[in-house]
Amino acid sequence: MEYMQAPASSQGNMYLQPPATWMQCALESRELLTLCLKKLKASMTKVRLIDAGFVWTEPHSKRVKVKLTIQKEVMNGAILQQVFVVEFVIQSQMCDDCHRIEAKDFWKAVVQVRQKTSHKKTFYYLEQMILKHKLHQNTLRIKETHDGIDFYYALKQHGQKMMDFLQCTVPCRSKTSQRLISHDIHTSTFNYKSTFSVEIVPICKDNVVCLPPRLAQSLGNMSQICVCIRVTSAIHLIDPRTLQIAEVDGNTYWRSPFHSLCSPRQLEEFIVMDIETVRDQKQGAGAGMRSNKLASFPSEDLQLKFIPLADPRFDLANSNVNDEFVNKMNPHHIPDVVLIKKRFDRSRRQRRRNWRLKEMEREREGMDTDDERQYQDFLEDLEEDEALRKNINIFRDASKIPVESDTDDDGAPRVSLVEMLEDLNISEDATGGEGADMITTA
Repeated sequence: MEYMQAPASSQGNMYLQPPATWMQCALESRELLTLCLKKLKASMTKVRLIDAGFVWTEPHSKRVKVKLTIQKEVMNGAILQQVFVVEFVIQSQMCDDCHRIEAKDFWKAVVQVRQKTSHKKTFYYLEQMILKHKLHQNTLRIKETHDGIDFYYALKQHGQKMMDFLQCTVPCRSKTSQRLISHDIHTSTFNYKSTFSVEIVPICKDNVVCLPPRLAQSLGNMSQICVCIRVTSAIHLIDPRTLQIAEVDGNTYWRSPFHSLCSPRQLEEFIVMDIETVRDQKQGAGAGMRSNKLASFPSEDLQLKFIPLADPRFDLANSNVNDEFVNKMNPHHIPDVVLIKKRFDRSRRQRRRNWRLKEMEREREGMDTDDERQYQDFLEDLEEDEALRKNINIFRDASKIPVESDTDDDGAPRVSLVEMLEDLNISEDATGGEGADMITTA
């Protein structure tokens, strides 16, 4: 009877190949048969192996039986052939990774993502991007903090892969450090823990910003007072006076940084009583592209559409703004009011919303009472911005039947059924008989 070592952790189908190599082998696989024959190699030097195969055993019996056919030449050239069964006993043993997990010291790399802002819109967007590209699968642990989120990995290359993904997904800057944990002087083996620090630009959607003069000039002579309409791999800005749009990538931002002039709580609601359409507005030399989303309509249509709406705005004229670029601007170039977005009834939008997003499983250090409101703000941003929705997966919520009435049609944007995905649930019993339903749709 022979013995084989298997790990005592949840890493099933792992077997020890002496002296310190762990192999992943399925039951009755070619790899497991090779491993079994290697353990018999020393006792079969004087015979010739003809055939080898498995004899069925109960999967939970901790037994593996191998049927061998061997031959050996005896007296006067006669060949003797024999068939016998060798039984292997599987013994549980902890591998090095299991020891580190039990000692709570199992991670080799951590990616710390931070953003110095009062709103988590960028993190909600980043979470959906990570889920879409399945970057969370190699994590050992995900921990949410008050100003960011930490990802822990067993291998440094997994942490490096996450950092590369973040640099392509959001405007950020990063730095890497490592700490020596142990050193074997006999084999010159070093054990390090690596830390990847990622800082996202402190700008979120709907922030009012004041650009440095040189940066505004390089972006097509746009106004210094702009509104952030989207944060993806770059900061998307719009001039509220001319509707000129521009993008600022991470490298450009860190060379010429600017900050938000207000937080979402500082926005005030007001009702638009009259609108005057400005036509044939002259653009300055070198002006960039203009947004087509806010196309011009006849002034009568605009008045009828805007009168009943309460719109969030930022009152610059009556605000105490402490910003070096605003303080240096000509007062005549500073608008009294900056219009941010239309406001719709939130309860109506929640009632008729028949879609949902997935979330990462993570530890939460402490939930802010404002988190739910911020998450609802993010869901409303998705409904209002089709370009943002294209980057993430939106799933149809079959458990929720939207209730609508004639009074619910207030013009609020919605997510179309074409953009929704069906959520696939894989059945736990994947060993059903022939014709069994393996996958169901929710």
